[in-house]
Amino acid sequence: MKIKRPKGTNDIFCEEAYKWQFLENEIRQACKNFGIQEIRTPIFEYKSLFERGVGETTDVVQKEMFTFKDRGEREYSLKPESTAGTARAYLENGLNAGVQPTKLYYISPTFRDERNQAGRFKQFHQFGVEIFGSFDASCDAEVISFAYELLKNLNIKDVTLKLNSLGGNECRKAYNQKLKSFIETKLHFLCDDCNQRYEKNPLRVLDCKNNNCREALKEAPTTIDSLDEECKNHFENLKKYLDIMNIPYEIDPKIVRGLDYYTKTVFEFVCKSEKLGSQSTICGGGRYDNLIKECGGQSTGAVGFGMGMERVLMLMEEQGIQIEDKNRPLIYIGSMGEIGFTKAQQIAYNLRQKGVYVEYDIVKRSVKAQLKYADKINAKYVIIIGDNEIQTDKVNLKDMDKSEEIEISLSNLEAEIL
Repeated sequence: MKIKRPKGTNDIFCEEAYKWQFLENEIRQACKNFGIQEIRTPIFEYKSLFERGVGETTDVVQKEMFTFKDRGEREYSLKPESTAGTARAYLENGLNAGVQPTKLYYISPTFRDERNQAGRFKQFHQFGVEIFGSFDASCDAEVISFAYELLKNLNIKDVTLKLNSLGGNECRKAYNQKLKSFIETKLHFLCDDCNQRYEKNPLRVLDCKNNNCREALKEAPTTIDSLDEECKNHFENLKKYLDIMNIPYEIDPKIVRGLDYYTKTVFEFVCKSEKLGSQSTICGGGRYDNLIKECGGQSTGAVGFGMGMERVLMLMEEQGIQIEDKNRPLIYIGSMGEIGFTKAQQIAYNLRQKGVYVEYDIVKRSVKAQLKYADKINAKYVIIIGDNEIQTDKVNLKDMDKSEEIEISLSNLEAEIL
């Protein structure tokens, strides 16, 4: 029996790989424009990092993490998200002691034991941006404007930015009391998980995906109604900055995000999609001013987002956005006979040393099969070298795009194609 890949994972290769390369290149260029530098953190962390940072009562920690023990009985988890690990690295490596703000991005495999469905995988790839060192709403606007600009550059249509504010620590305490009083009257309608969350972390009840729970909580109080003056000003300033940049948004009081480290601003970019659901979130994030302190540091302003790369590529495909394959061979050098083959090999190697993408026959195909192969790999130019071409120093150069053929000097091939 053949061994198959685990469900919820994907193999990425050949015609799919260049699409990933395109998206990664767009991300890296956008990060360069915003002065954001790359960070790479371990694929696994101590389980306690996610329990403290993400939150013990979240679905991510309770149900979705892949956790294992080493020989010393220490518990580790494959990272279910990258913000906590980035915050840990920021503190552990002394980046907090440098000039602030610190702007970081990552492109990383991420792991959650979710049920297999469209756009959700057990291993997925997440791109994210994190900015540390500022409590000001202009930092929130910076992060949101980056995500907005990237999605615009990718030509993704019908995207809506939704905003909410969860408030600071005191606002959250006041809101949790209001919410708990409301939920108490609805407990008999709620699932077992929500009944447990009601005691430990009532805000997590609002994040439940159960339809009965969602229906019962439709009239729940909103976080915006519990904001103090400082948090209201922060939210108003964020809206002002977005208005200045002409970035449209909607206020959605139901956005609470699924992770406990968020404070004040939370946001999502959503898009209508048949493949990913009627209102698919393709990017989400917010402010998390308590996370560095949870990791053992001082209170530090921080804001960021995560973007599922599989979901972005699926959405681009659904919207008919074409991604050009820039890995196209410039020339295919076909051959006839052993002398023709060795000459083709020599020319190909010389061109490759000069940075040219060249293919030649290493399977010993017939000339007819070589021409079919050249067409299949979308080579721009094709030549066939045999004894006669070598003796006369003449070869036919075919432009595959124009379906035109000209005779050139074989020794002058490089000048003709470059």
